[in-house]
Amino acid sequence: MHSWPALSVPAVAGTPVPLTLFDTADQSLKPVTTSGDEVGMYVCGITPYDSTHLGHAATYLTFDLIYRQLLANGHRVHYVQNITDVDDPLFERAERDGVDWRDLGTSQIDLFRSDMEALSVLPPRDYIGAMDSIEEVTEMVEVLLHKGAAYQVDHGDIYAPITATQQFGYESNYDRATMEEFFAERGGDPQREGKRDPLDALLWRGHREGEPAWESPFGLGRPGWHIECSAIATRRLGPQFAIQGGGSDLIFPHHEFSAAHAEAAFDVPRMAGHYVHTGMIGLDGTKMSKSLGNLVFVHKLLDAGYAPSAIRLAVFDGHYRTDRDFSYALIDHAVTRLDRWRENLAREISRDEAEGIVDTLRASLADDLDTKRALALIDDAPGDHSGMIATALDGLLGVRID
Repeated sequence: MHSWPALSVPAVAGTPVPLTLFDTADQSLKPVTTSGDEVGMYVCGITPYDSTHLGHAATYLTFDLIYRQLLANGHRVHYVQNITDVDDPLFERAERDGVDWRDLGTSQIDLFRSDMEALSVLPPRDYIGAMDSIEEVTEMVEVLLHKGAAYQVDHGDIYAPITATQQFGYESNYDRATMEEFFAERGGDPQREGKRDPLDALLWRGHREGEPAWESPFGLGRPGWHIECSAIATRRLGPQFAIQGGGSDLIFPHHEFSAAHAEAAFDVPRMAGHYVHTGMIGLDGTKMSKSLGNLVFVHKLLDAGYAPSAIRLAVFDGHYRTDRDFSYALIDHAVTRLDRWRENLAREISRDEAEGIVDTLRASLADDLDTKRALALIDDAPGDHSGMIATALDGLLGVRID
């Protein structure tokens, strides 16, 4: 699977500020680990059964900000993202629409790529589909079976018990009742007969009539959702890396289990140094979701003439960890703000004054991506010096004022 085209990111003036992010597991702000040659970042990708909506965009724009802060601080970043191109929602939507599920997936992946390119989102180095990762998934399942960290039930299904690691539950910090609620709501199968515990997660689904299947040492079938991300991430970043990210709806069960699978397979206490999660985007006070049909699509905003930088500013007008509402008033405000920035930054100020603004911009974004403070800073900027602030906005925020 190929990613979208790479972008040129301008060098940012000023003094690097170490990036601090909130870690869901530790429930605290802490510096991102940047030791070693590269900073590894894995972000869960789309299930390609519908167009990219603003909720998706807000998540990927958040991790684009993280990527940009790390680059501006002089770090190399190994960014990996998956595409769950084999999953029940994709099959169900294809059947509903009377199209082949592969064709539906391909069309939506292409649209996602074009949306990300238009929004100046830095592409992952590795962009991997579930169908690309069958071999690495089956190898990981074999390891878990060998270690006693997986078990088989009827129909060729294989499950991971929640007892496979002693630290299960550390990533989400949820109690049992909350886990059971979210497991049932978010793709789990608590009523599956033969499981040792209702929360045990599917690693491999044995072949059923009418479903796609691949050969494996344990028979025909297809990967479970959580093991897909675990195998893709650890194959490319190693068993321990800096950041695993996604929306807050992935905290449990998806990120809890993808971490647990890696920790059981590789005997490590913790897969990611940071588990970073974005808030949900709503429309008129209700979470934006495909099931509710209240979606604002990125390509439709672009077709309506909204500049990519205005869309970015509208998303950045709230903190990435908060659940927040989108409105057309918000994006219209972003358009006005962008115009005002162009006018203000056309004035010339001293180099020292511009450097001070860039340093404060760096510090704001290094503080758990405080975009609200960053945008307010530029609102008050009296001008620029030889394009220094404009270049910093491009490099750090992906916002272009030219």
